[in-house]
Formats: sequence, C-alpha cells, structure tokens
Amino acid sequence: MGVPHHPPQEHPVSHPPPRRPDTRTLATVTHAAFFLLLGASLARFLLRHPGEPRTPWIIALSITLALLYVLGPAVGVTPPPGPRRPATAHPAPEAPAPTAPPAPSPGRLLWLGLVVATWVVLVVLAPSFAWCAVPLFYTALRILPPRAAVVLVALLTVFVVTAQLQLASAFDPNLLLAPPAVAALATAVFVHTERQAQAQRALIDDLIRTRRELAATERREGTLAERQRLSMEIHDTLAQNLSSQRMLLQAADRTWDTDPATARAHVRTATGIAARGLAEARRLVHDLAPAELAGGAGLADALRALDAGPDVTVRFHLEGAPAPLPDRVQSALLRIAQGALANVREHSGARTAALTLSFLGDQVVLDVADDGHGFPEPATATSTATGTGTADPRTSAPARGHGLPAMRARVRQLGGTLTLESTPGEGTVLSAAVPLEPTG
Repeated sequence: MGVPHHPPQEHPVSHPPPRRPDTRTLATVTHAAFFLLLGASLARFLLRHPGEPRTPWIIALSITLALLYVLGPAVGVTPPPGPRRPATAHPAPEAPAPTAPPAPSPGRLLWLGLVVATWVVLVVLAPSFAWCAVPLFYTALRILPPRAAVVLVALLTVFVVTAQLQLASAFDPNLLLAPPAVAALATAVFVHTERQAQAQRALIDDLIRTRRELAATERREGTLAERQRLSMEIHDTLAQNLSSQRMLLQAADRTWDTDPATARAHVRTATGIAARGLAEARRLVHDLAPAELAGGAGLADALRALDAGPDVTVRFHLEGAPAPLPDRVQSALLRIAQGALANVREHSGARTAALTLSFLGDQVVLDVADDGHGFPEPATATSTATGTGTADPRTSAPARGHGLPAMRARVRQLGGTLTLESTPGEGTVLSAAVPLEPTG
C-alpha cells in the first residue's frame, strides 16, 4: 500500500471570493433604488423650478453623480462580504482569532468621496435630492469599516434632516426624527445581517475543514489497517513458505550423500511449496482470496490439503453440517491454520497434528492440536491477552514476527475469540471460534 497523500496546506489568496447570490441581489436593489430616487429628485426639481439659473448645474451634477455611480463596479466598490479563512487539510492547533475586515482600497475611497461630495453639492443646491442618501448608506456600509461607515451615515443623515427642514414650510418633528430613525434602522439591519453572514461563512469553512480532516483520518486508518492485513498475509503465507523451504533444503543438504532418495524428496517438496508460494504471491498482489480457496474450493478442502512438513503428520476432521461462510471468515481461518501448523513444525517437536473444523450452528470453530512437548505457560491464554512484546509460548525468546498476535488480530476483527491451551509433555491446542451471525 502506498503512503497516504497529504495535500499541502493552502494559503490565503489575494483575490476576493466570488460574490454570493444574496450579495448580488442586495447590490442590484441598492443600485436600482439610487437611480430611481435620483431620477425622481431631478424630475421634482425640474417641475417645481422651471427656468431657474441653477437648472443647468443641477442637470450636470445629476448626470455626473449617475456616471460616478455607474463607474462604481469598475473600481470594485463592492468588497467581499467578509474575510474568509482558507480551508486546510491539517487541523489548526487552536481556533484562530477573528480577523478584521480588509481595509478599503484607495480607489474605493476616492470613488466614495467623489460620490458623496457630488451629492452634497446637489443637496445644497436642491434639497429634494436628500433622499438619494438612503442607497448611499448601504454603499458606505459595504465599503468602509463599521465605525467609519457609521460616522459617514450620521453625516449624511444630518444633511438629509437639514434639507428636509429647508423644504418644509413649518417645523415638523417627523422631519427631524424620521431620517435618523431610518438611518439607524438601515444600519442596524445591515450590520446584523453581515455579522450573521460572516458567522455562517465561518461555520461553513469549519465544516469543510472538519470534513477534509475526517477524510484524511479515515484514509490514514484505512492505510494502517491494510498494512496490518498485508503484513499478516505475508507472514502466514510467503514467510511460512520460505521457512518451510529453508528447512527442507537444509534437510536435503544433510542427507544428500547418505540418502539421495530422501534428499530428492525434500527438494521436490520444497519445489511444491515454492510453487504454492508463487501462486500466493500473485494472488496477494492482486488482493484476491488465498490460492487454496481459488476456483470455488471450500474451507474444508483447503484445510484438508495443508501440511506441516515431512516430519509431521496432519489429519483433518469435519464436524457438523457445513454452512456457507463469508470469504473473509474462510480466509482468516485458513491463515490461522497455516500459522498454527507453522508453529507446530518449528517449535513443538510434534509428530502429529489434528485440524478440526466444527460447525456449531451459531459459530464455526477451528481447533489445531498437536502432540508436542507443550510449554510451561498459564493453562489458558485468550485473545484478550494480546501484545507483540509477549514471550512466544513455544520458546523462551521473545515473540518473533507476528505469529499469535496476528491470529488474535484476525479473530478479533471477526468478533470471535482465540484460545490457547498447553500442558508440558502433553501438547498444545489452539482454538479459534468465529460467530456466524454479527454480534451486537
């Protein structure tokens, strides 16, 4: 298996994120409202003040204000709705501190200044243009930082109140209180909406980052599990086959001069084991079922064909009515049997070994018994006492490779139990029980 790929951590980019549909809708409504109010104010002035000397100035300033407003998108007057944190493939050590909105660019500030200045001159010359300030409220709130935007909105509101009082024939409290109330309401709604949008964007970014982290974690865990599975497969097949070949070839070398027939038999047996190992290696590369189970062969037939070398006689027994077994159960029990027979051959000194496959209705049990010398360990060791650093029960040296831990891991993955019983001078019995129905 390859090493899991971790994508490099992304860094913030300088360009703003694309505008969302709700932002575009608000901008469209704001622009439409501005031009509608500007046209209505100009029409009102022309109808009520025909032929005045200031009329050309009013028309020119109105056209200038409209052109400036049209040029707004060209200078990027609509900034991103809020700072976005890049989604990374690696978890951050702690939650980052909230970042301030980006400072407005000089082009945006210049454009806003020209628009406000032109509008102020228009209001001074014709107070009826005062209500064009409402769309400018939102424009200022989108461009400027919150405090600066509130100050500008307050100044625009002062001009609106002054203009309305000039147009009124008598003092009207509504003209003094309504514009500030409208400005305060518009500002509060906009700020609250933006804060909610920023919180929602931050939540979405966190969810995306968490999803990526979970996916990376699952990939790493899957890779580790697959590595462990492959290591057990290699130990139970290729490593055991190579060990058997080495022992057979060593025996052939010792008897080559004194007993050529026996030596040739050992070599032929080693050749057969090598052929099976080659087939198993090819199956392992393609991640297929064990070679012994290929071609529709059942577990019983595969167990019946196992051997533990020329010095150990292996007998197979089948008890109960055979039931269909999942491929992973068959593969695991076959590997356990192979590993157990390898231990019998290398450590027990046994002359015979018995494989018993029992179908007990709700579970299937594989027993591997030998008549070897056993070992002076606690009478029973179950799958709960696992660990790669424990002593090998058949030798006084620490455990080599995977062996029993690999068997325990296989049984544990299937929800079963592994029991090992041994008495010095009376042999050893290894029992693997796997439930046929999923456990709760």
